[in-house]
Amino acid sequence: MSLLRSASVLAGRLASRNQLALKCLTTTRAIHGEAQSSEPATGLAKFPGAQAAFVGKPTLVLPEHVESVPIYRVMNAEGVIEDASQDPGLSREVVHKMFRDMVLLNTMDKILYESQRQGRISFYMTNFGEEASHIGSAAALSPEDWVYGQYREAGVLVWRGFTISDFINQCYGNREDEGKGRQMPVHYGSKKLNFVTISSPLGTQIPQAVGAAYAFKRQPDNQRVVITYFGEGAASEGDAHAAFNFAATLDCPVMLFCRNNGFAISTPSKEQYRGDGIAGRAAGYGIAALRFDGTDIFAVYNATKMAREYVLKNNKPIVMEAMQYRISHHSTSDDSTAYRPAEDLEIWNTTEHPISKLKNFMKQRGWFDEAAEGAHVKAIRKQVLAQINQSEKIPKADWRETFQDVYHEMPQHLRDQMKQMEEHIEKHKEHYPLKDFKN
Repeated sequence: MSLLRSASVLAGRLASRNQLALKCLTTTRAIHGEAQSSEPATGLAKFPGAQAAFVGKPTLVLPEHVESVPIYRVMNAEGVIEDASQDPGLSREVVHKMFRDMVLLNTMDKILYESQRQGRISFYMTNFGEEASHIGSAAALSPEDWVYGQYREAGVLVWRGFTISDFINQCYGNREDEGKGRQMPVHYGSKKLNFVTISSPLGTQIPQAVGAAYAFKRQPDNQRVVITYFGEGAASEGDAHAAFNFAATLDCPVMLFCRNNGFAISTPSKEQYRGDGIAGRAAGYGIAALRFDGTDIFAVYNATKMAREYVLKNNKPIVMEAMQYRISHHSTSDDSTAYRPAEDLEIWNTTEHPISKLKNFMKQRGWFDEAAEGAHVKAIRKQVLAQINQSEKIPKADWRETFQDVYHEMPQHLRDQMKQMEEHIEKHKEHYPLKDFKN
């Protein structure tokens, strides 16, 4: 009797387990108000790892069979808004500020690039061709939103009020630099403007941004989001993949903004990755996606505004991909003529240039004054050159500050190191340019 009872209990358990397995593996018509079916081949699999339809034959899904994420555009090369419903309806004053901020960035870039070539600063990166993705996205954000940049988002700072002197003092690393000269040029940061200081290692800002967004999400009545910018090259870093996954699984209100400018330094995008760009990866992580023309400032603005509303309302991330072209060399350490022909730049530097497109739009509205804009450019050049002359003369920060601001209270081992450095410099001061540093 004991064996029969055990066999009966086991049979009952197996039957129960089979019923549970069938329930877990198939979604029956009863869920949709239809008669229940025991035919698993017509149901929806509900494995813990994924849900999809059962099929009777193997299905090979090839990347070329998956529809590409479309590219959203508002304005064509002539500055014409193709669908009136997509006109963001910005005032003349706002559009004028957008244009002037792009011109300011473009003009400042030209002068600081030449400054590096003259040996006056050690390094520089321009933003030529990518101005609209900076200014358009910044205009759609709240000033309270946090920004984690990569290194080519200076326009976001321009829009938020970072001054010409702020930019140039940072590049010259003098004592007026908010970072106290401890960073390479173009590694900007501003606590006041909610722009987290840029760091050199590629891609590290992406998981940091996800973490900050998660912290905001946990605050009651949160109204802030986080946006992080990165290039398509940085999207191949392990940090990017980890960030995407954490953003999705933790439901973080973060905007993952990729500037797909065609090149990861000297590597063209067709050699740098396979598949449908960066926006095409979003679905694999369970993230929403938006792809748009990064040379069209209105498309960037509308897309960013929509993305911000989505992540804030749903506490979910979104992958944004601005399709554009890097007109400049990657940096002053790069020579792009070695890996791309000059004629490729012609169309992007003229017809498809974001400043040209907005200029055409303004002309159609009667909002553009050629003489006034010419005077504006001259005024910017004069201000930038004057600030360079001034910034060069400002001493560097006290070298002792290298040891400060690391801890709230300086620990003993740093005190010992600073004392050793003081003794060393006193002994060998003729070998150090102490006159260039603040006393």
